[in-house]
Order: sequence, then C-alpha cells, then structure tokens
Amino acid sequence: MDTNAIEIRGLCKRYKDFALENLNLDLPYGCVLGLVGENGAGKSTTIRLIMDALERDAGTVSVLGTDNRSRAFQDLKEDIGVVLDETFVPEVMSARQLGKVMAGTYRNWDQAAYDGWLKKFQLPLDKKFKDYSRGMTMKLGIAAALSHHARLLLLDEATGGLDPMVREELLEVFADFAAQETASGHAVLLSSHIVSDLERICDYIAFLHKGKLVLCEEKDVLLDRYGILKCSKEQLANIPEEAIHGKRVGTYGVEALVEREFMPRDVVVDRANLEDIILYMVKGET
Repeated sequence: MDTNAIEIRGLCKRYKDFALENLNLDLPYGCVLGLVGENGAGKSTTIRLIMDALERDAGTVSVLGTDNRSRAFQDLKEDIGVVLDETFVPEVMSARQLGKVMAGTYRNWDQAAYDGWLKKFQLPLDKKFKDYSRGMTMKLGIAAALSHHARLLLLDEATGGLDPMVREELLEVFADFAAQETASGHAVLLSSHIVSDLERICDYIAFLHKGKLVLCEEKDVLLDRYGILKCSKEQLANIPEEAIHGKRVGTYGVEALVEREFMPRDVVVDRANLEDIILYMVKGET
C-alpha cells in the first residue's frame, strides 16, 4: 500500500481575483490533516481540485494511489466520502429517501451502517430536509459519507456553525475513522477556520493564506518548535532575527512568536497553541 492517501505537487488554480499557487502537501494513511485558513484562502478550491471537480492550471494530484485525472479515478470515487459546507439534498427528501438514492448510487452502500449512523446522530427517518437544523444537515451528510465503506473523507467546514457539543461528537467520529486499522487504510482531510477543532484531532496541519501554503507540518512538531516570548523591545533586539516569526508591539513591551531552538537558554518562552502560531504568521508585526 502507498504511504500517502493524498499527494499534491505544484498544484495551481488561477482566477481573475485569486490564485492558488504551487501547492504541495501529503496526507499519510492513518492520519487527519487539518487544512486551515481564513475564508477565501483556497480551502474549498483545494478540495474541489482533489476531486477533479475544477480544471487546474498546473500540478498533479494522486488520491489513494491514483492520478485523479485518470479514468480509474472515476471508479475510485466510490472510496471517497465527501461532505461539503453546503449539503445538496432536495428540500422535500427525508433521510430514509436519501438512503434509497445512495443505495442506487454506490455499489458498496451499507444500509445497516447508514441506519446505525442515523440512530447514533439521532436523525429522524422521515423529517424533510428543509426542516433540518445546520447540525442535522451536517450529520446527515457525514452519515451518508460513512456508509459506503470509504477509505478517505474530504470534509469542507464540516464543523462550522455547529454548537460545541455537536462539534465534539463529530470530531471524535473523524478521529476514530482515521485510526481504524484496515488493510486498505483510512485518512481524513478536514478543512476549517476553527483552529481549536484542528488542534484537538489533527496529526498534520496545512495552513493556507491568500492561496499560498504558509506551512505544512506535523502538529506536535509545530507546537514543540514555536513559543511565545514576552519581553521588552530592547531584549527583543538581542534575539536572532531568524528566530522571530511575528510580533506584537505594545506600550509596555513585546510579544513575539519565536523558534525555541534559536533562543538563549536563560530566556523563558511560553507555550504557543496552534492559533497563536497562525495568527502571528499572518499578522506579522502589529
């Protein structure tokens, strides 16, 4: 089996007012990759390019060991569960009716699994989709995605706009899916602007900003590498420039994102969370 569920090299997509430029990233099997960035950073564009739903301008994408422009990829879509920010289900359709449609769509549709997810998520069988809440809508999409024996989940803002209890429940489902030990391997790509969600369950973090990949690294490596230094302006001037990745200058001192390995041993550096790292890298000097 290949090491990576997704391999992207040199991927580009250009619009009149936006460009996704030279994207390179890997998603290993058994892992959750968090794709984080502000609205409009290119997260949804990336997911659509992975599914070959958009025409790219350059680059290659391999999904589950298959070139996503090949004829074989059309059959491979059976192995990919996709949940987009907006779930496209006819308003008059119920969960029961959706199950019948999916059974006619996917060769590997598992009705028993679908019924189990509907029960776990407490989704009514016959309630019309137009009467669903945001949380119910996302749960239905995820139930369907998990019920045709997918090996890869692509989730675009699947936890956005949900209350904390529902988000926690879904994050556990995603983490459990990626961790399942199967012969073919599982993986999850989760895009979100809720950084705390990604920090909770992701093994890898890819940070997109204005169409460019700022970083792609193991989460634990990032958290170990960076810290927050609180000091005076004069003290900061003695810190190696290559150690500083953004700072906030206030009336009484400075807070800076720094790389620990460059810091003198007698300097105290506080722990940085993932949101700290991303905000400092985006804001730079403020």
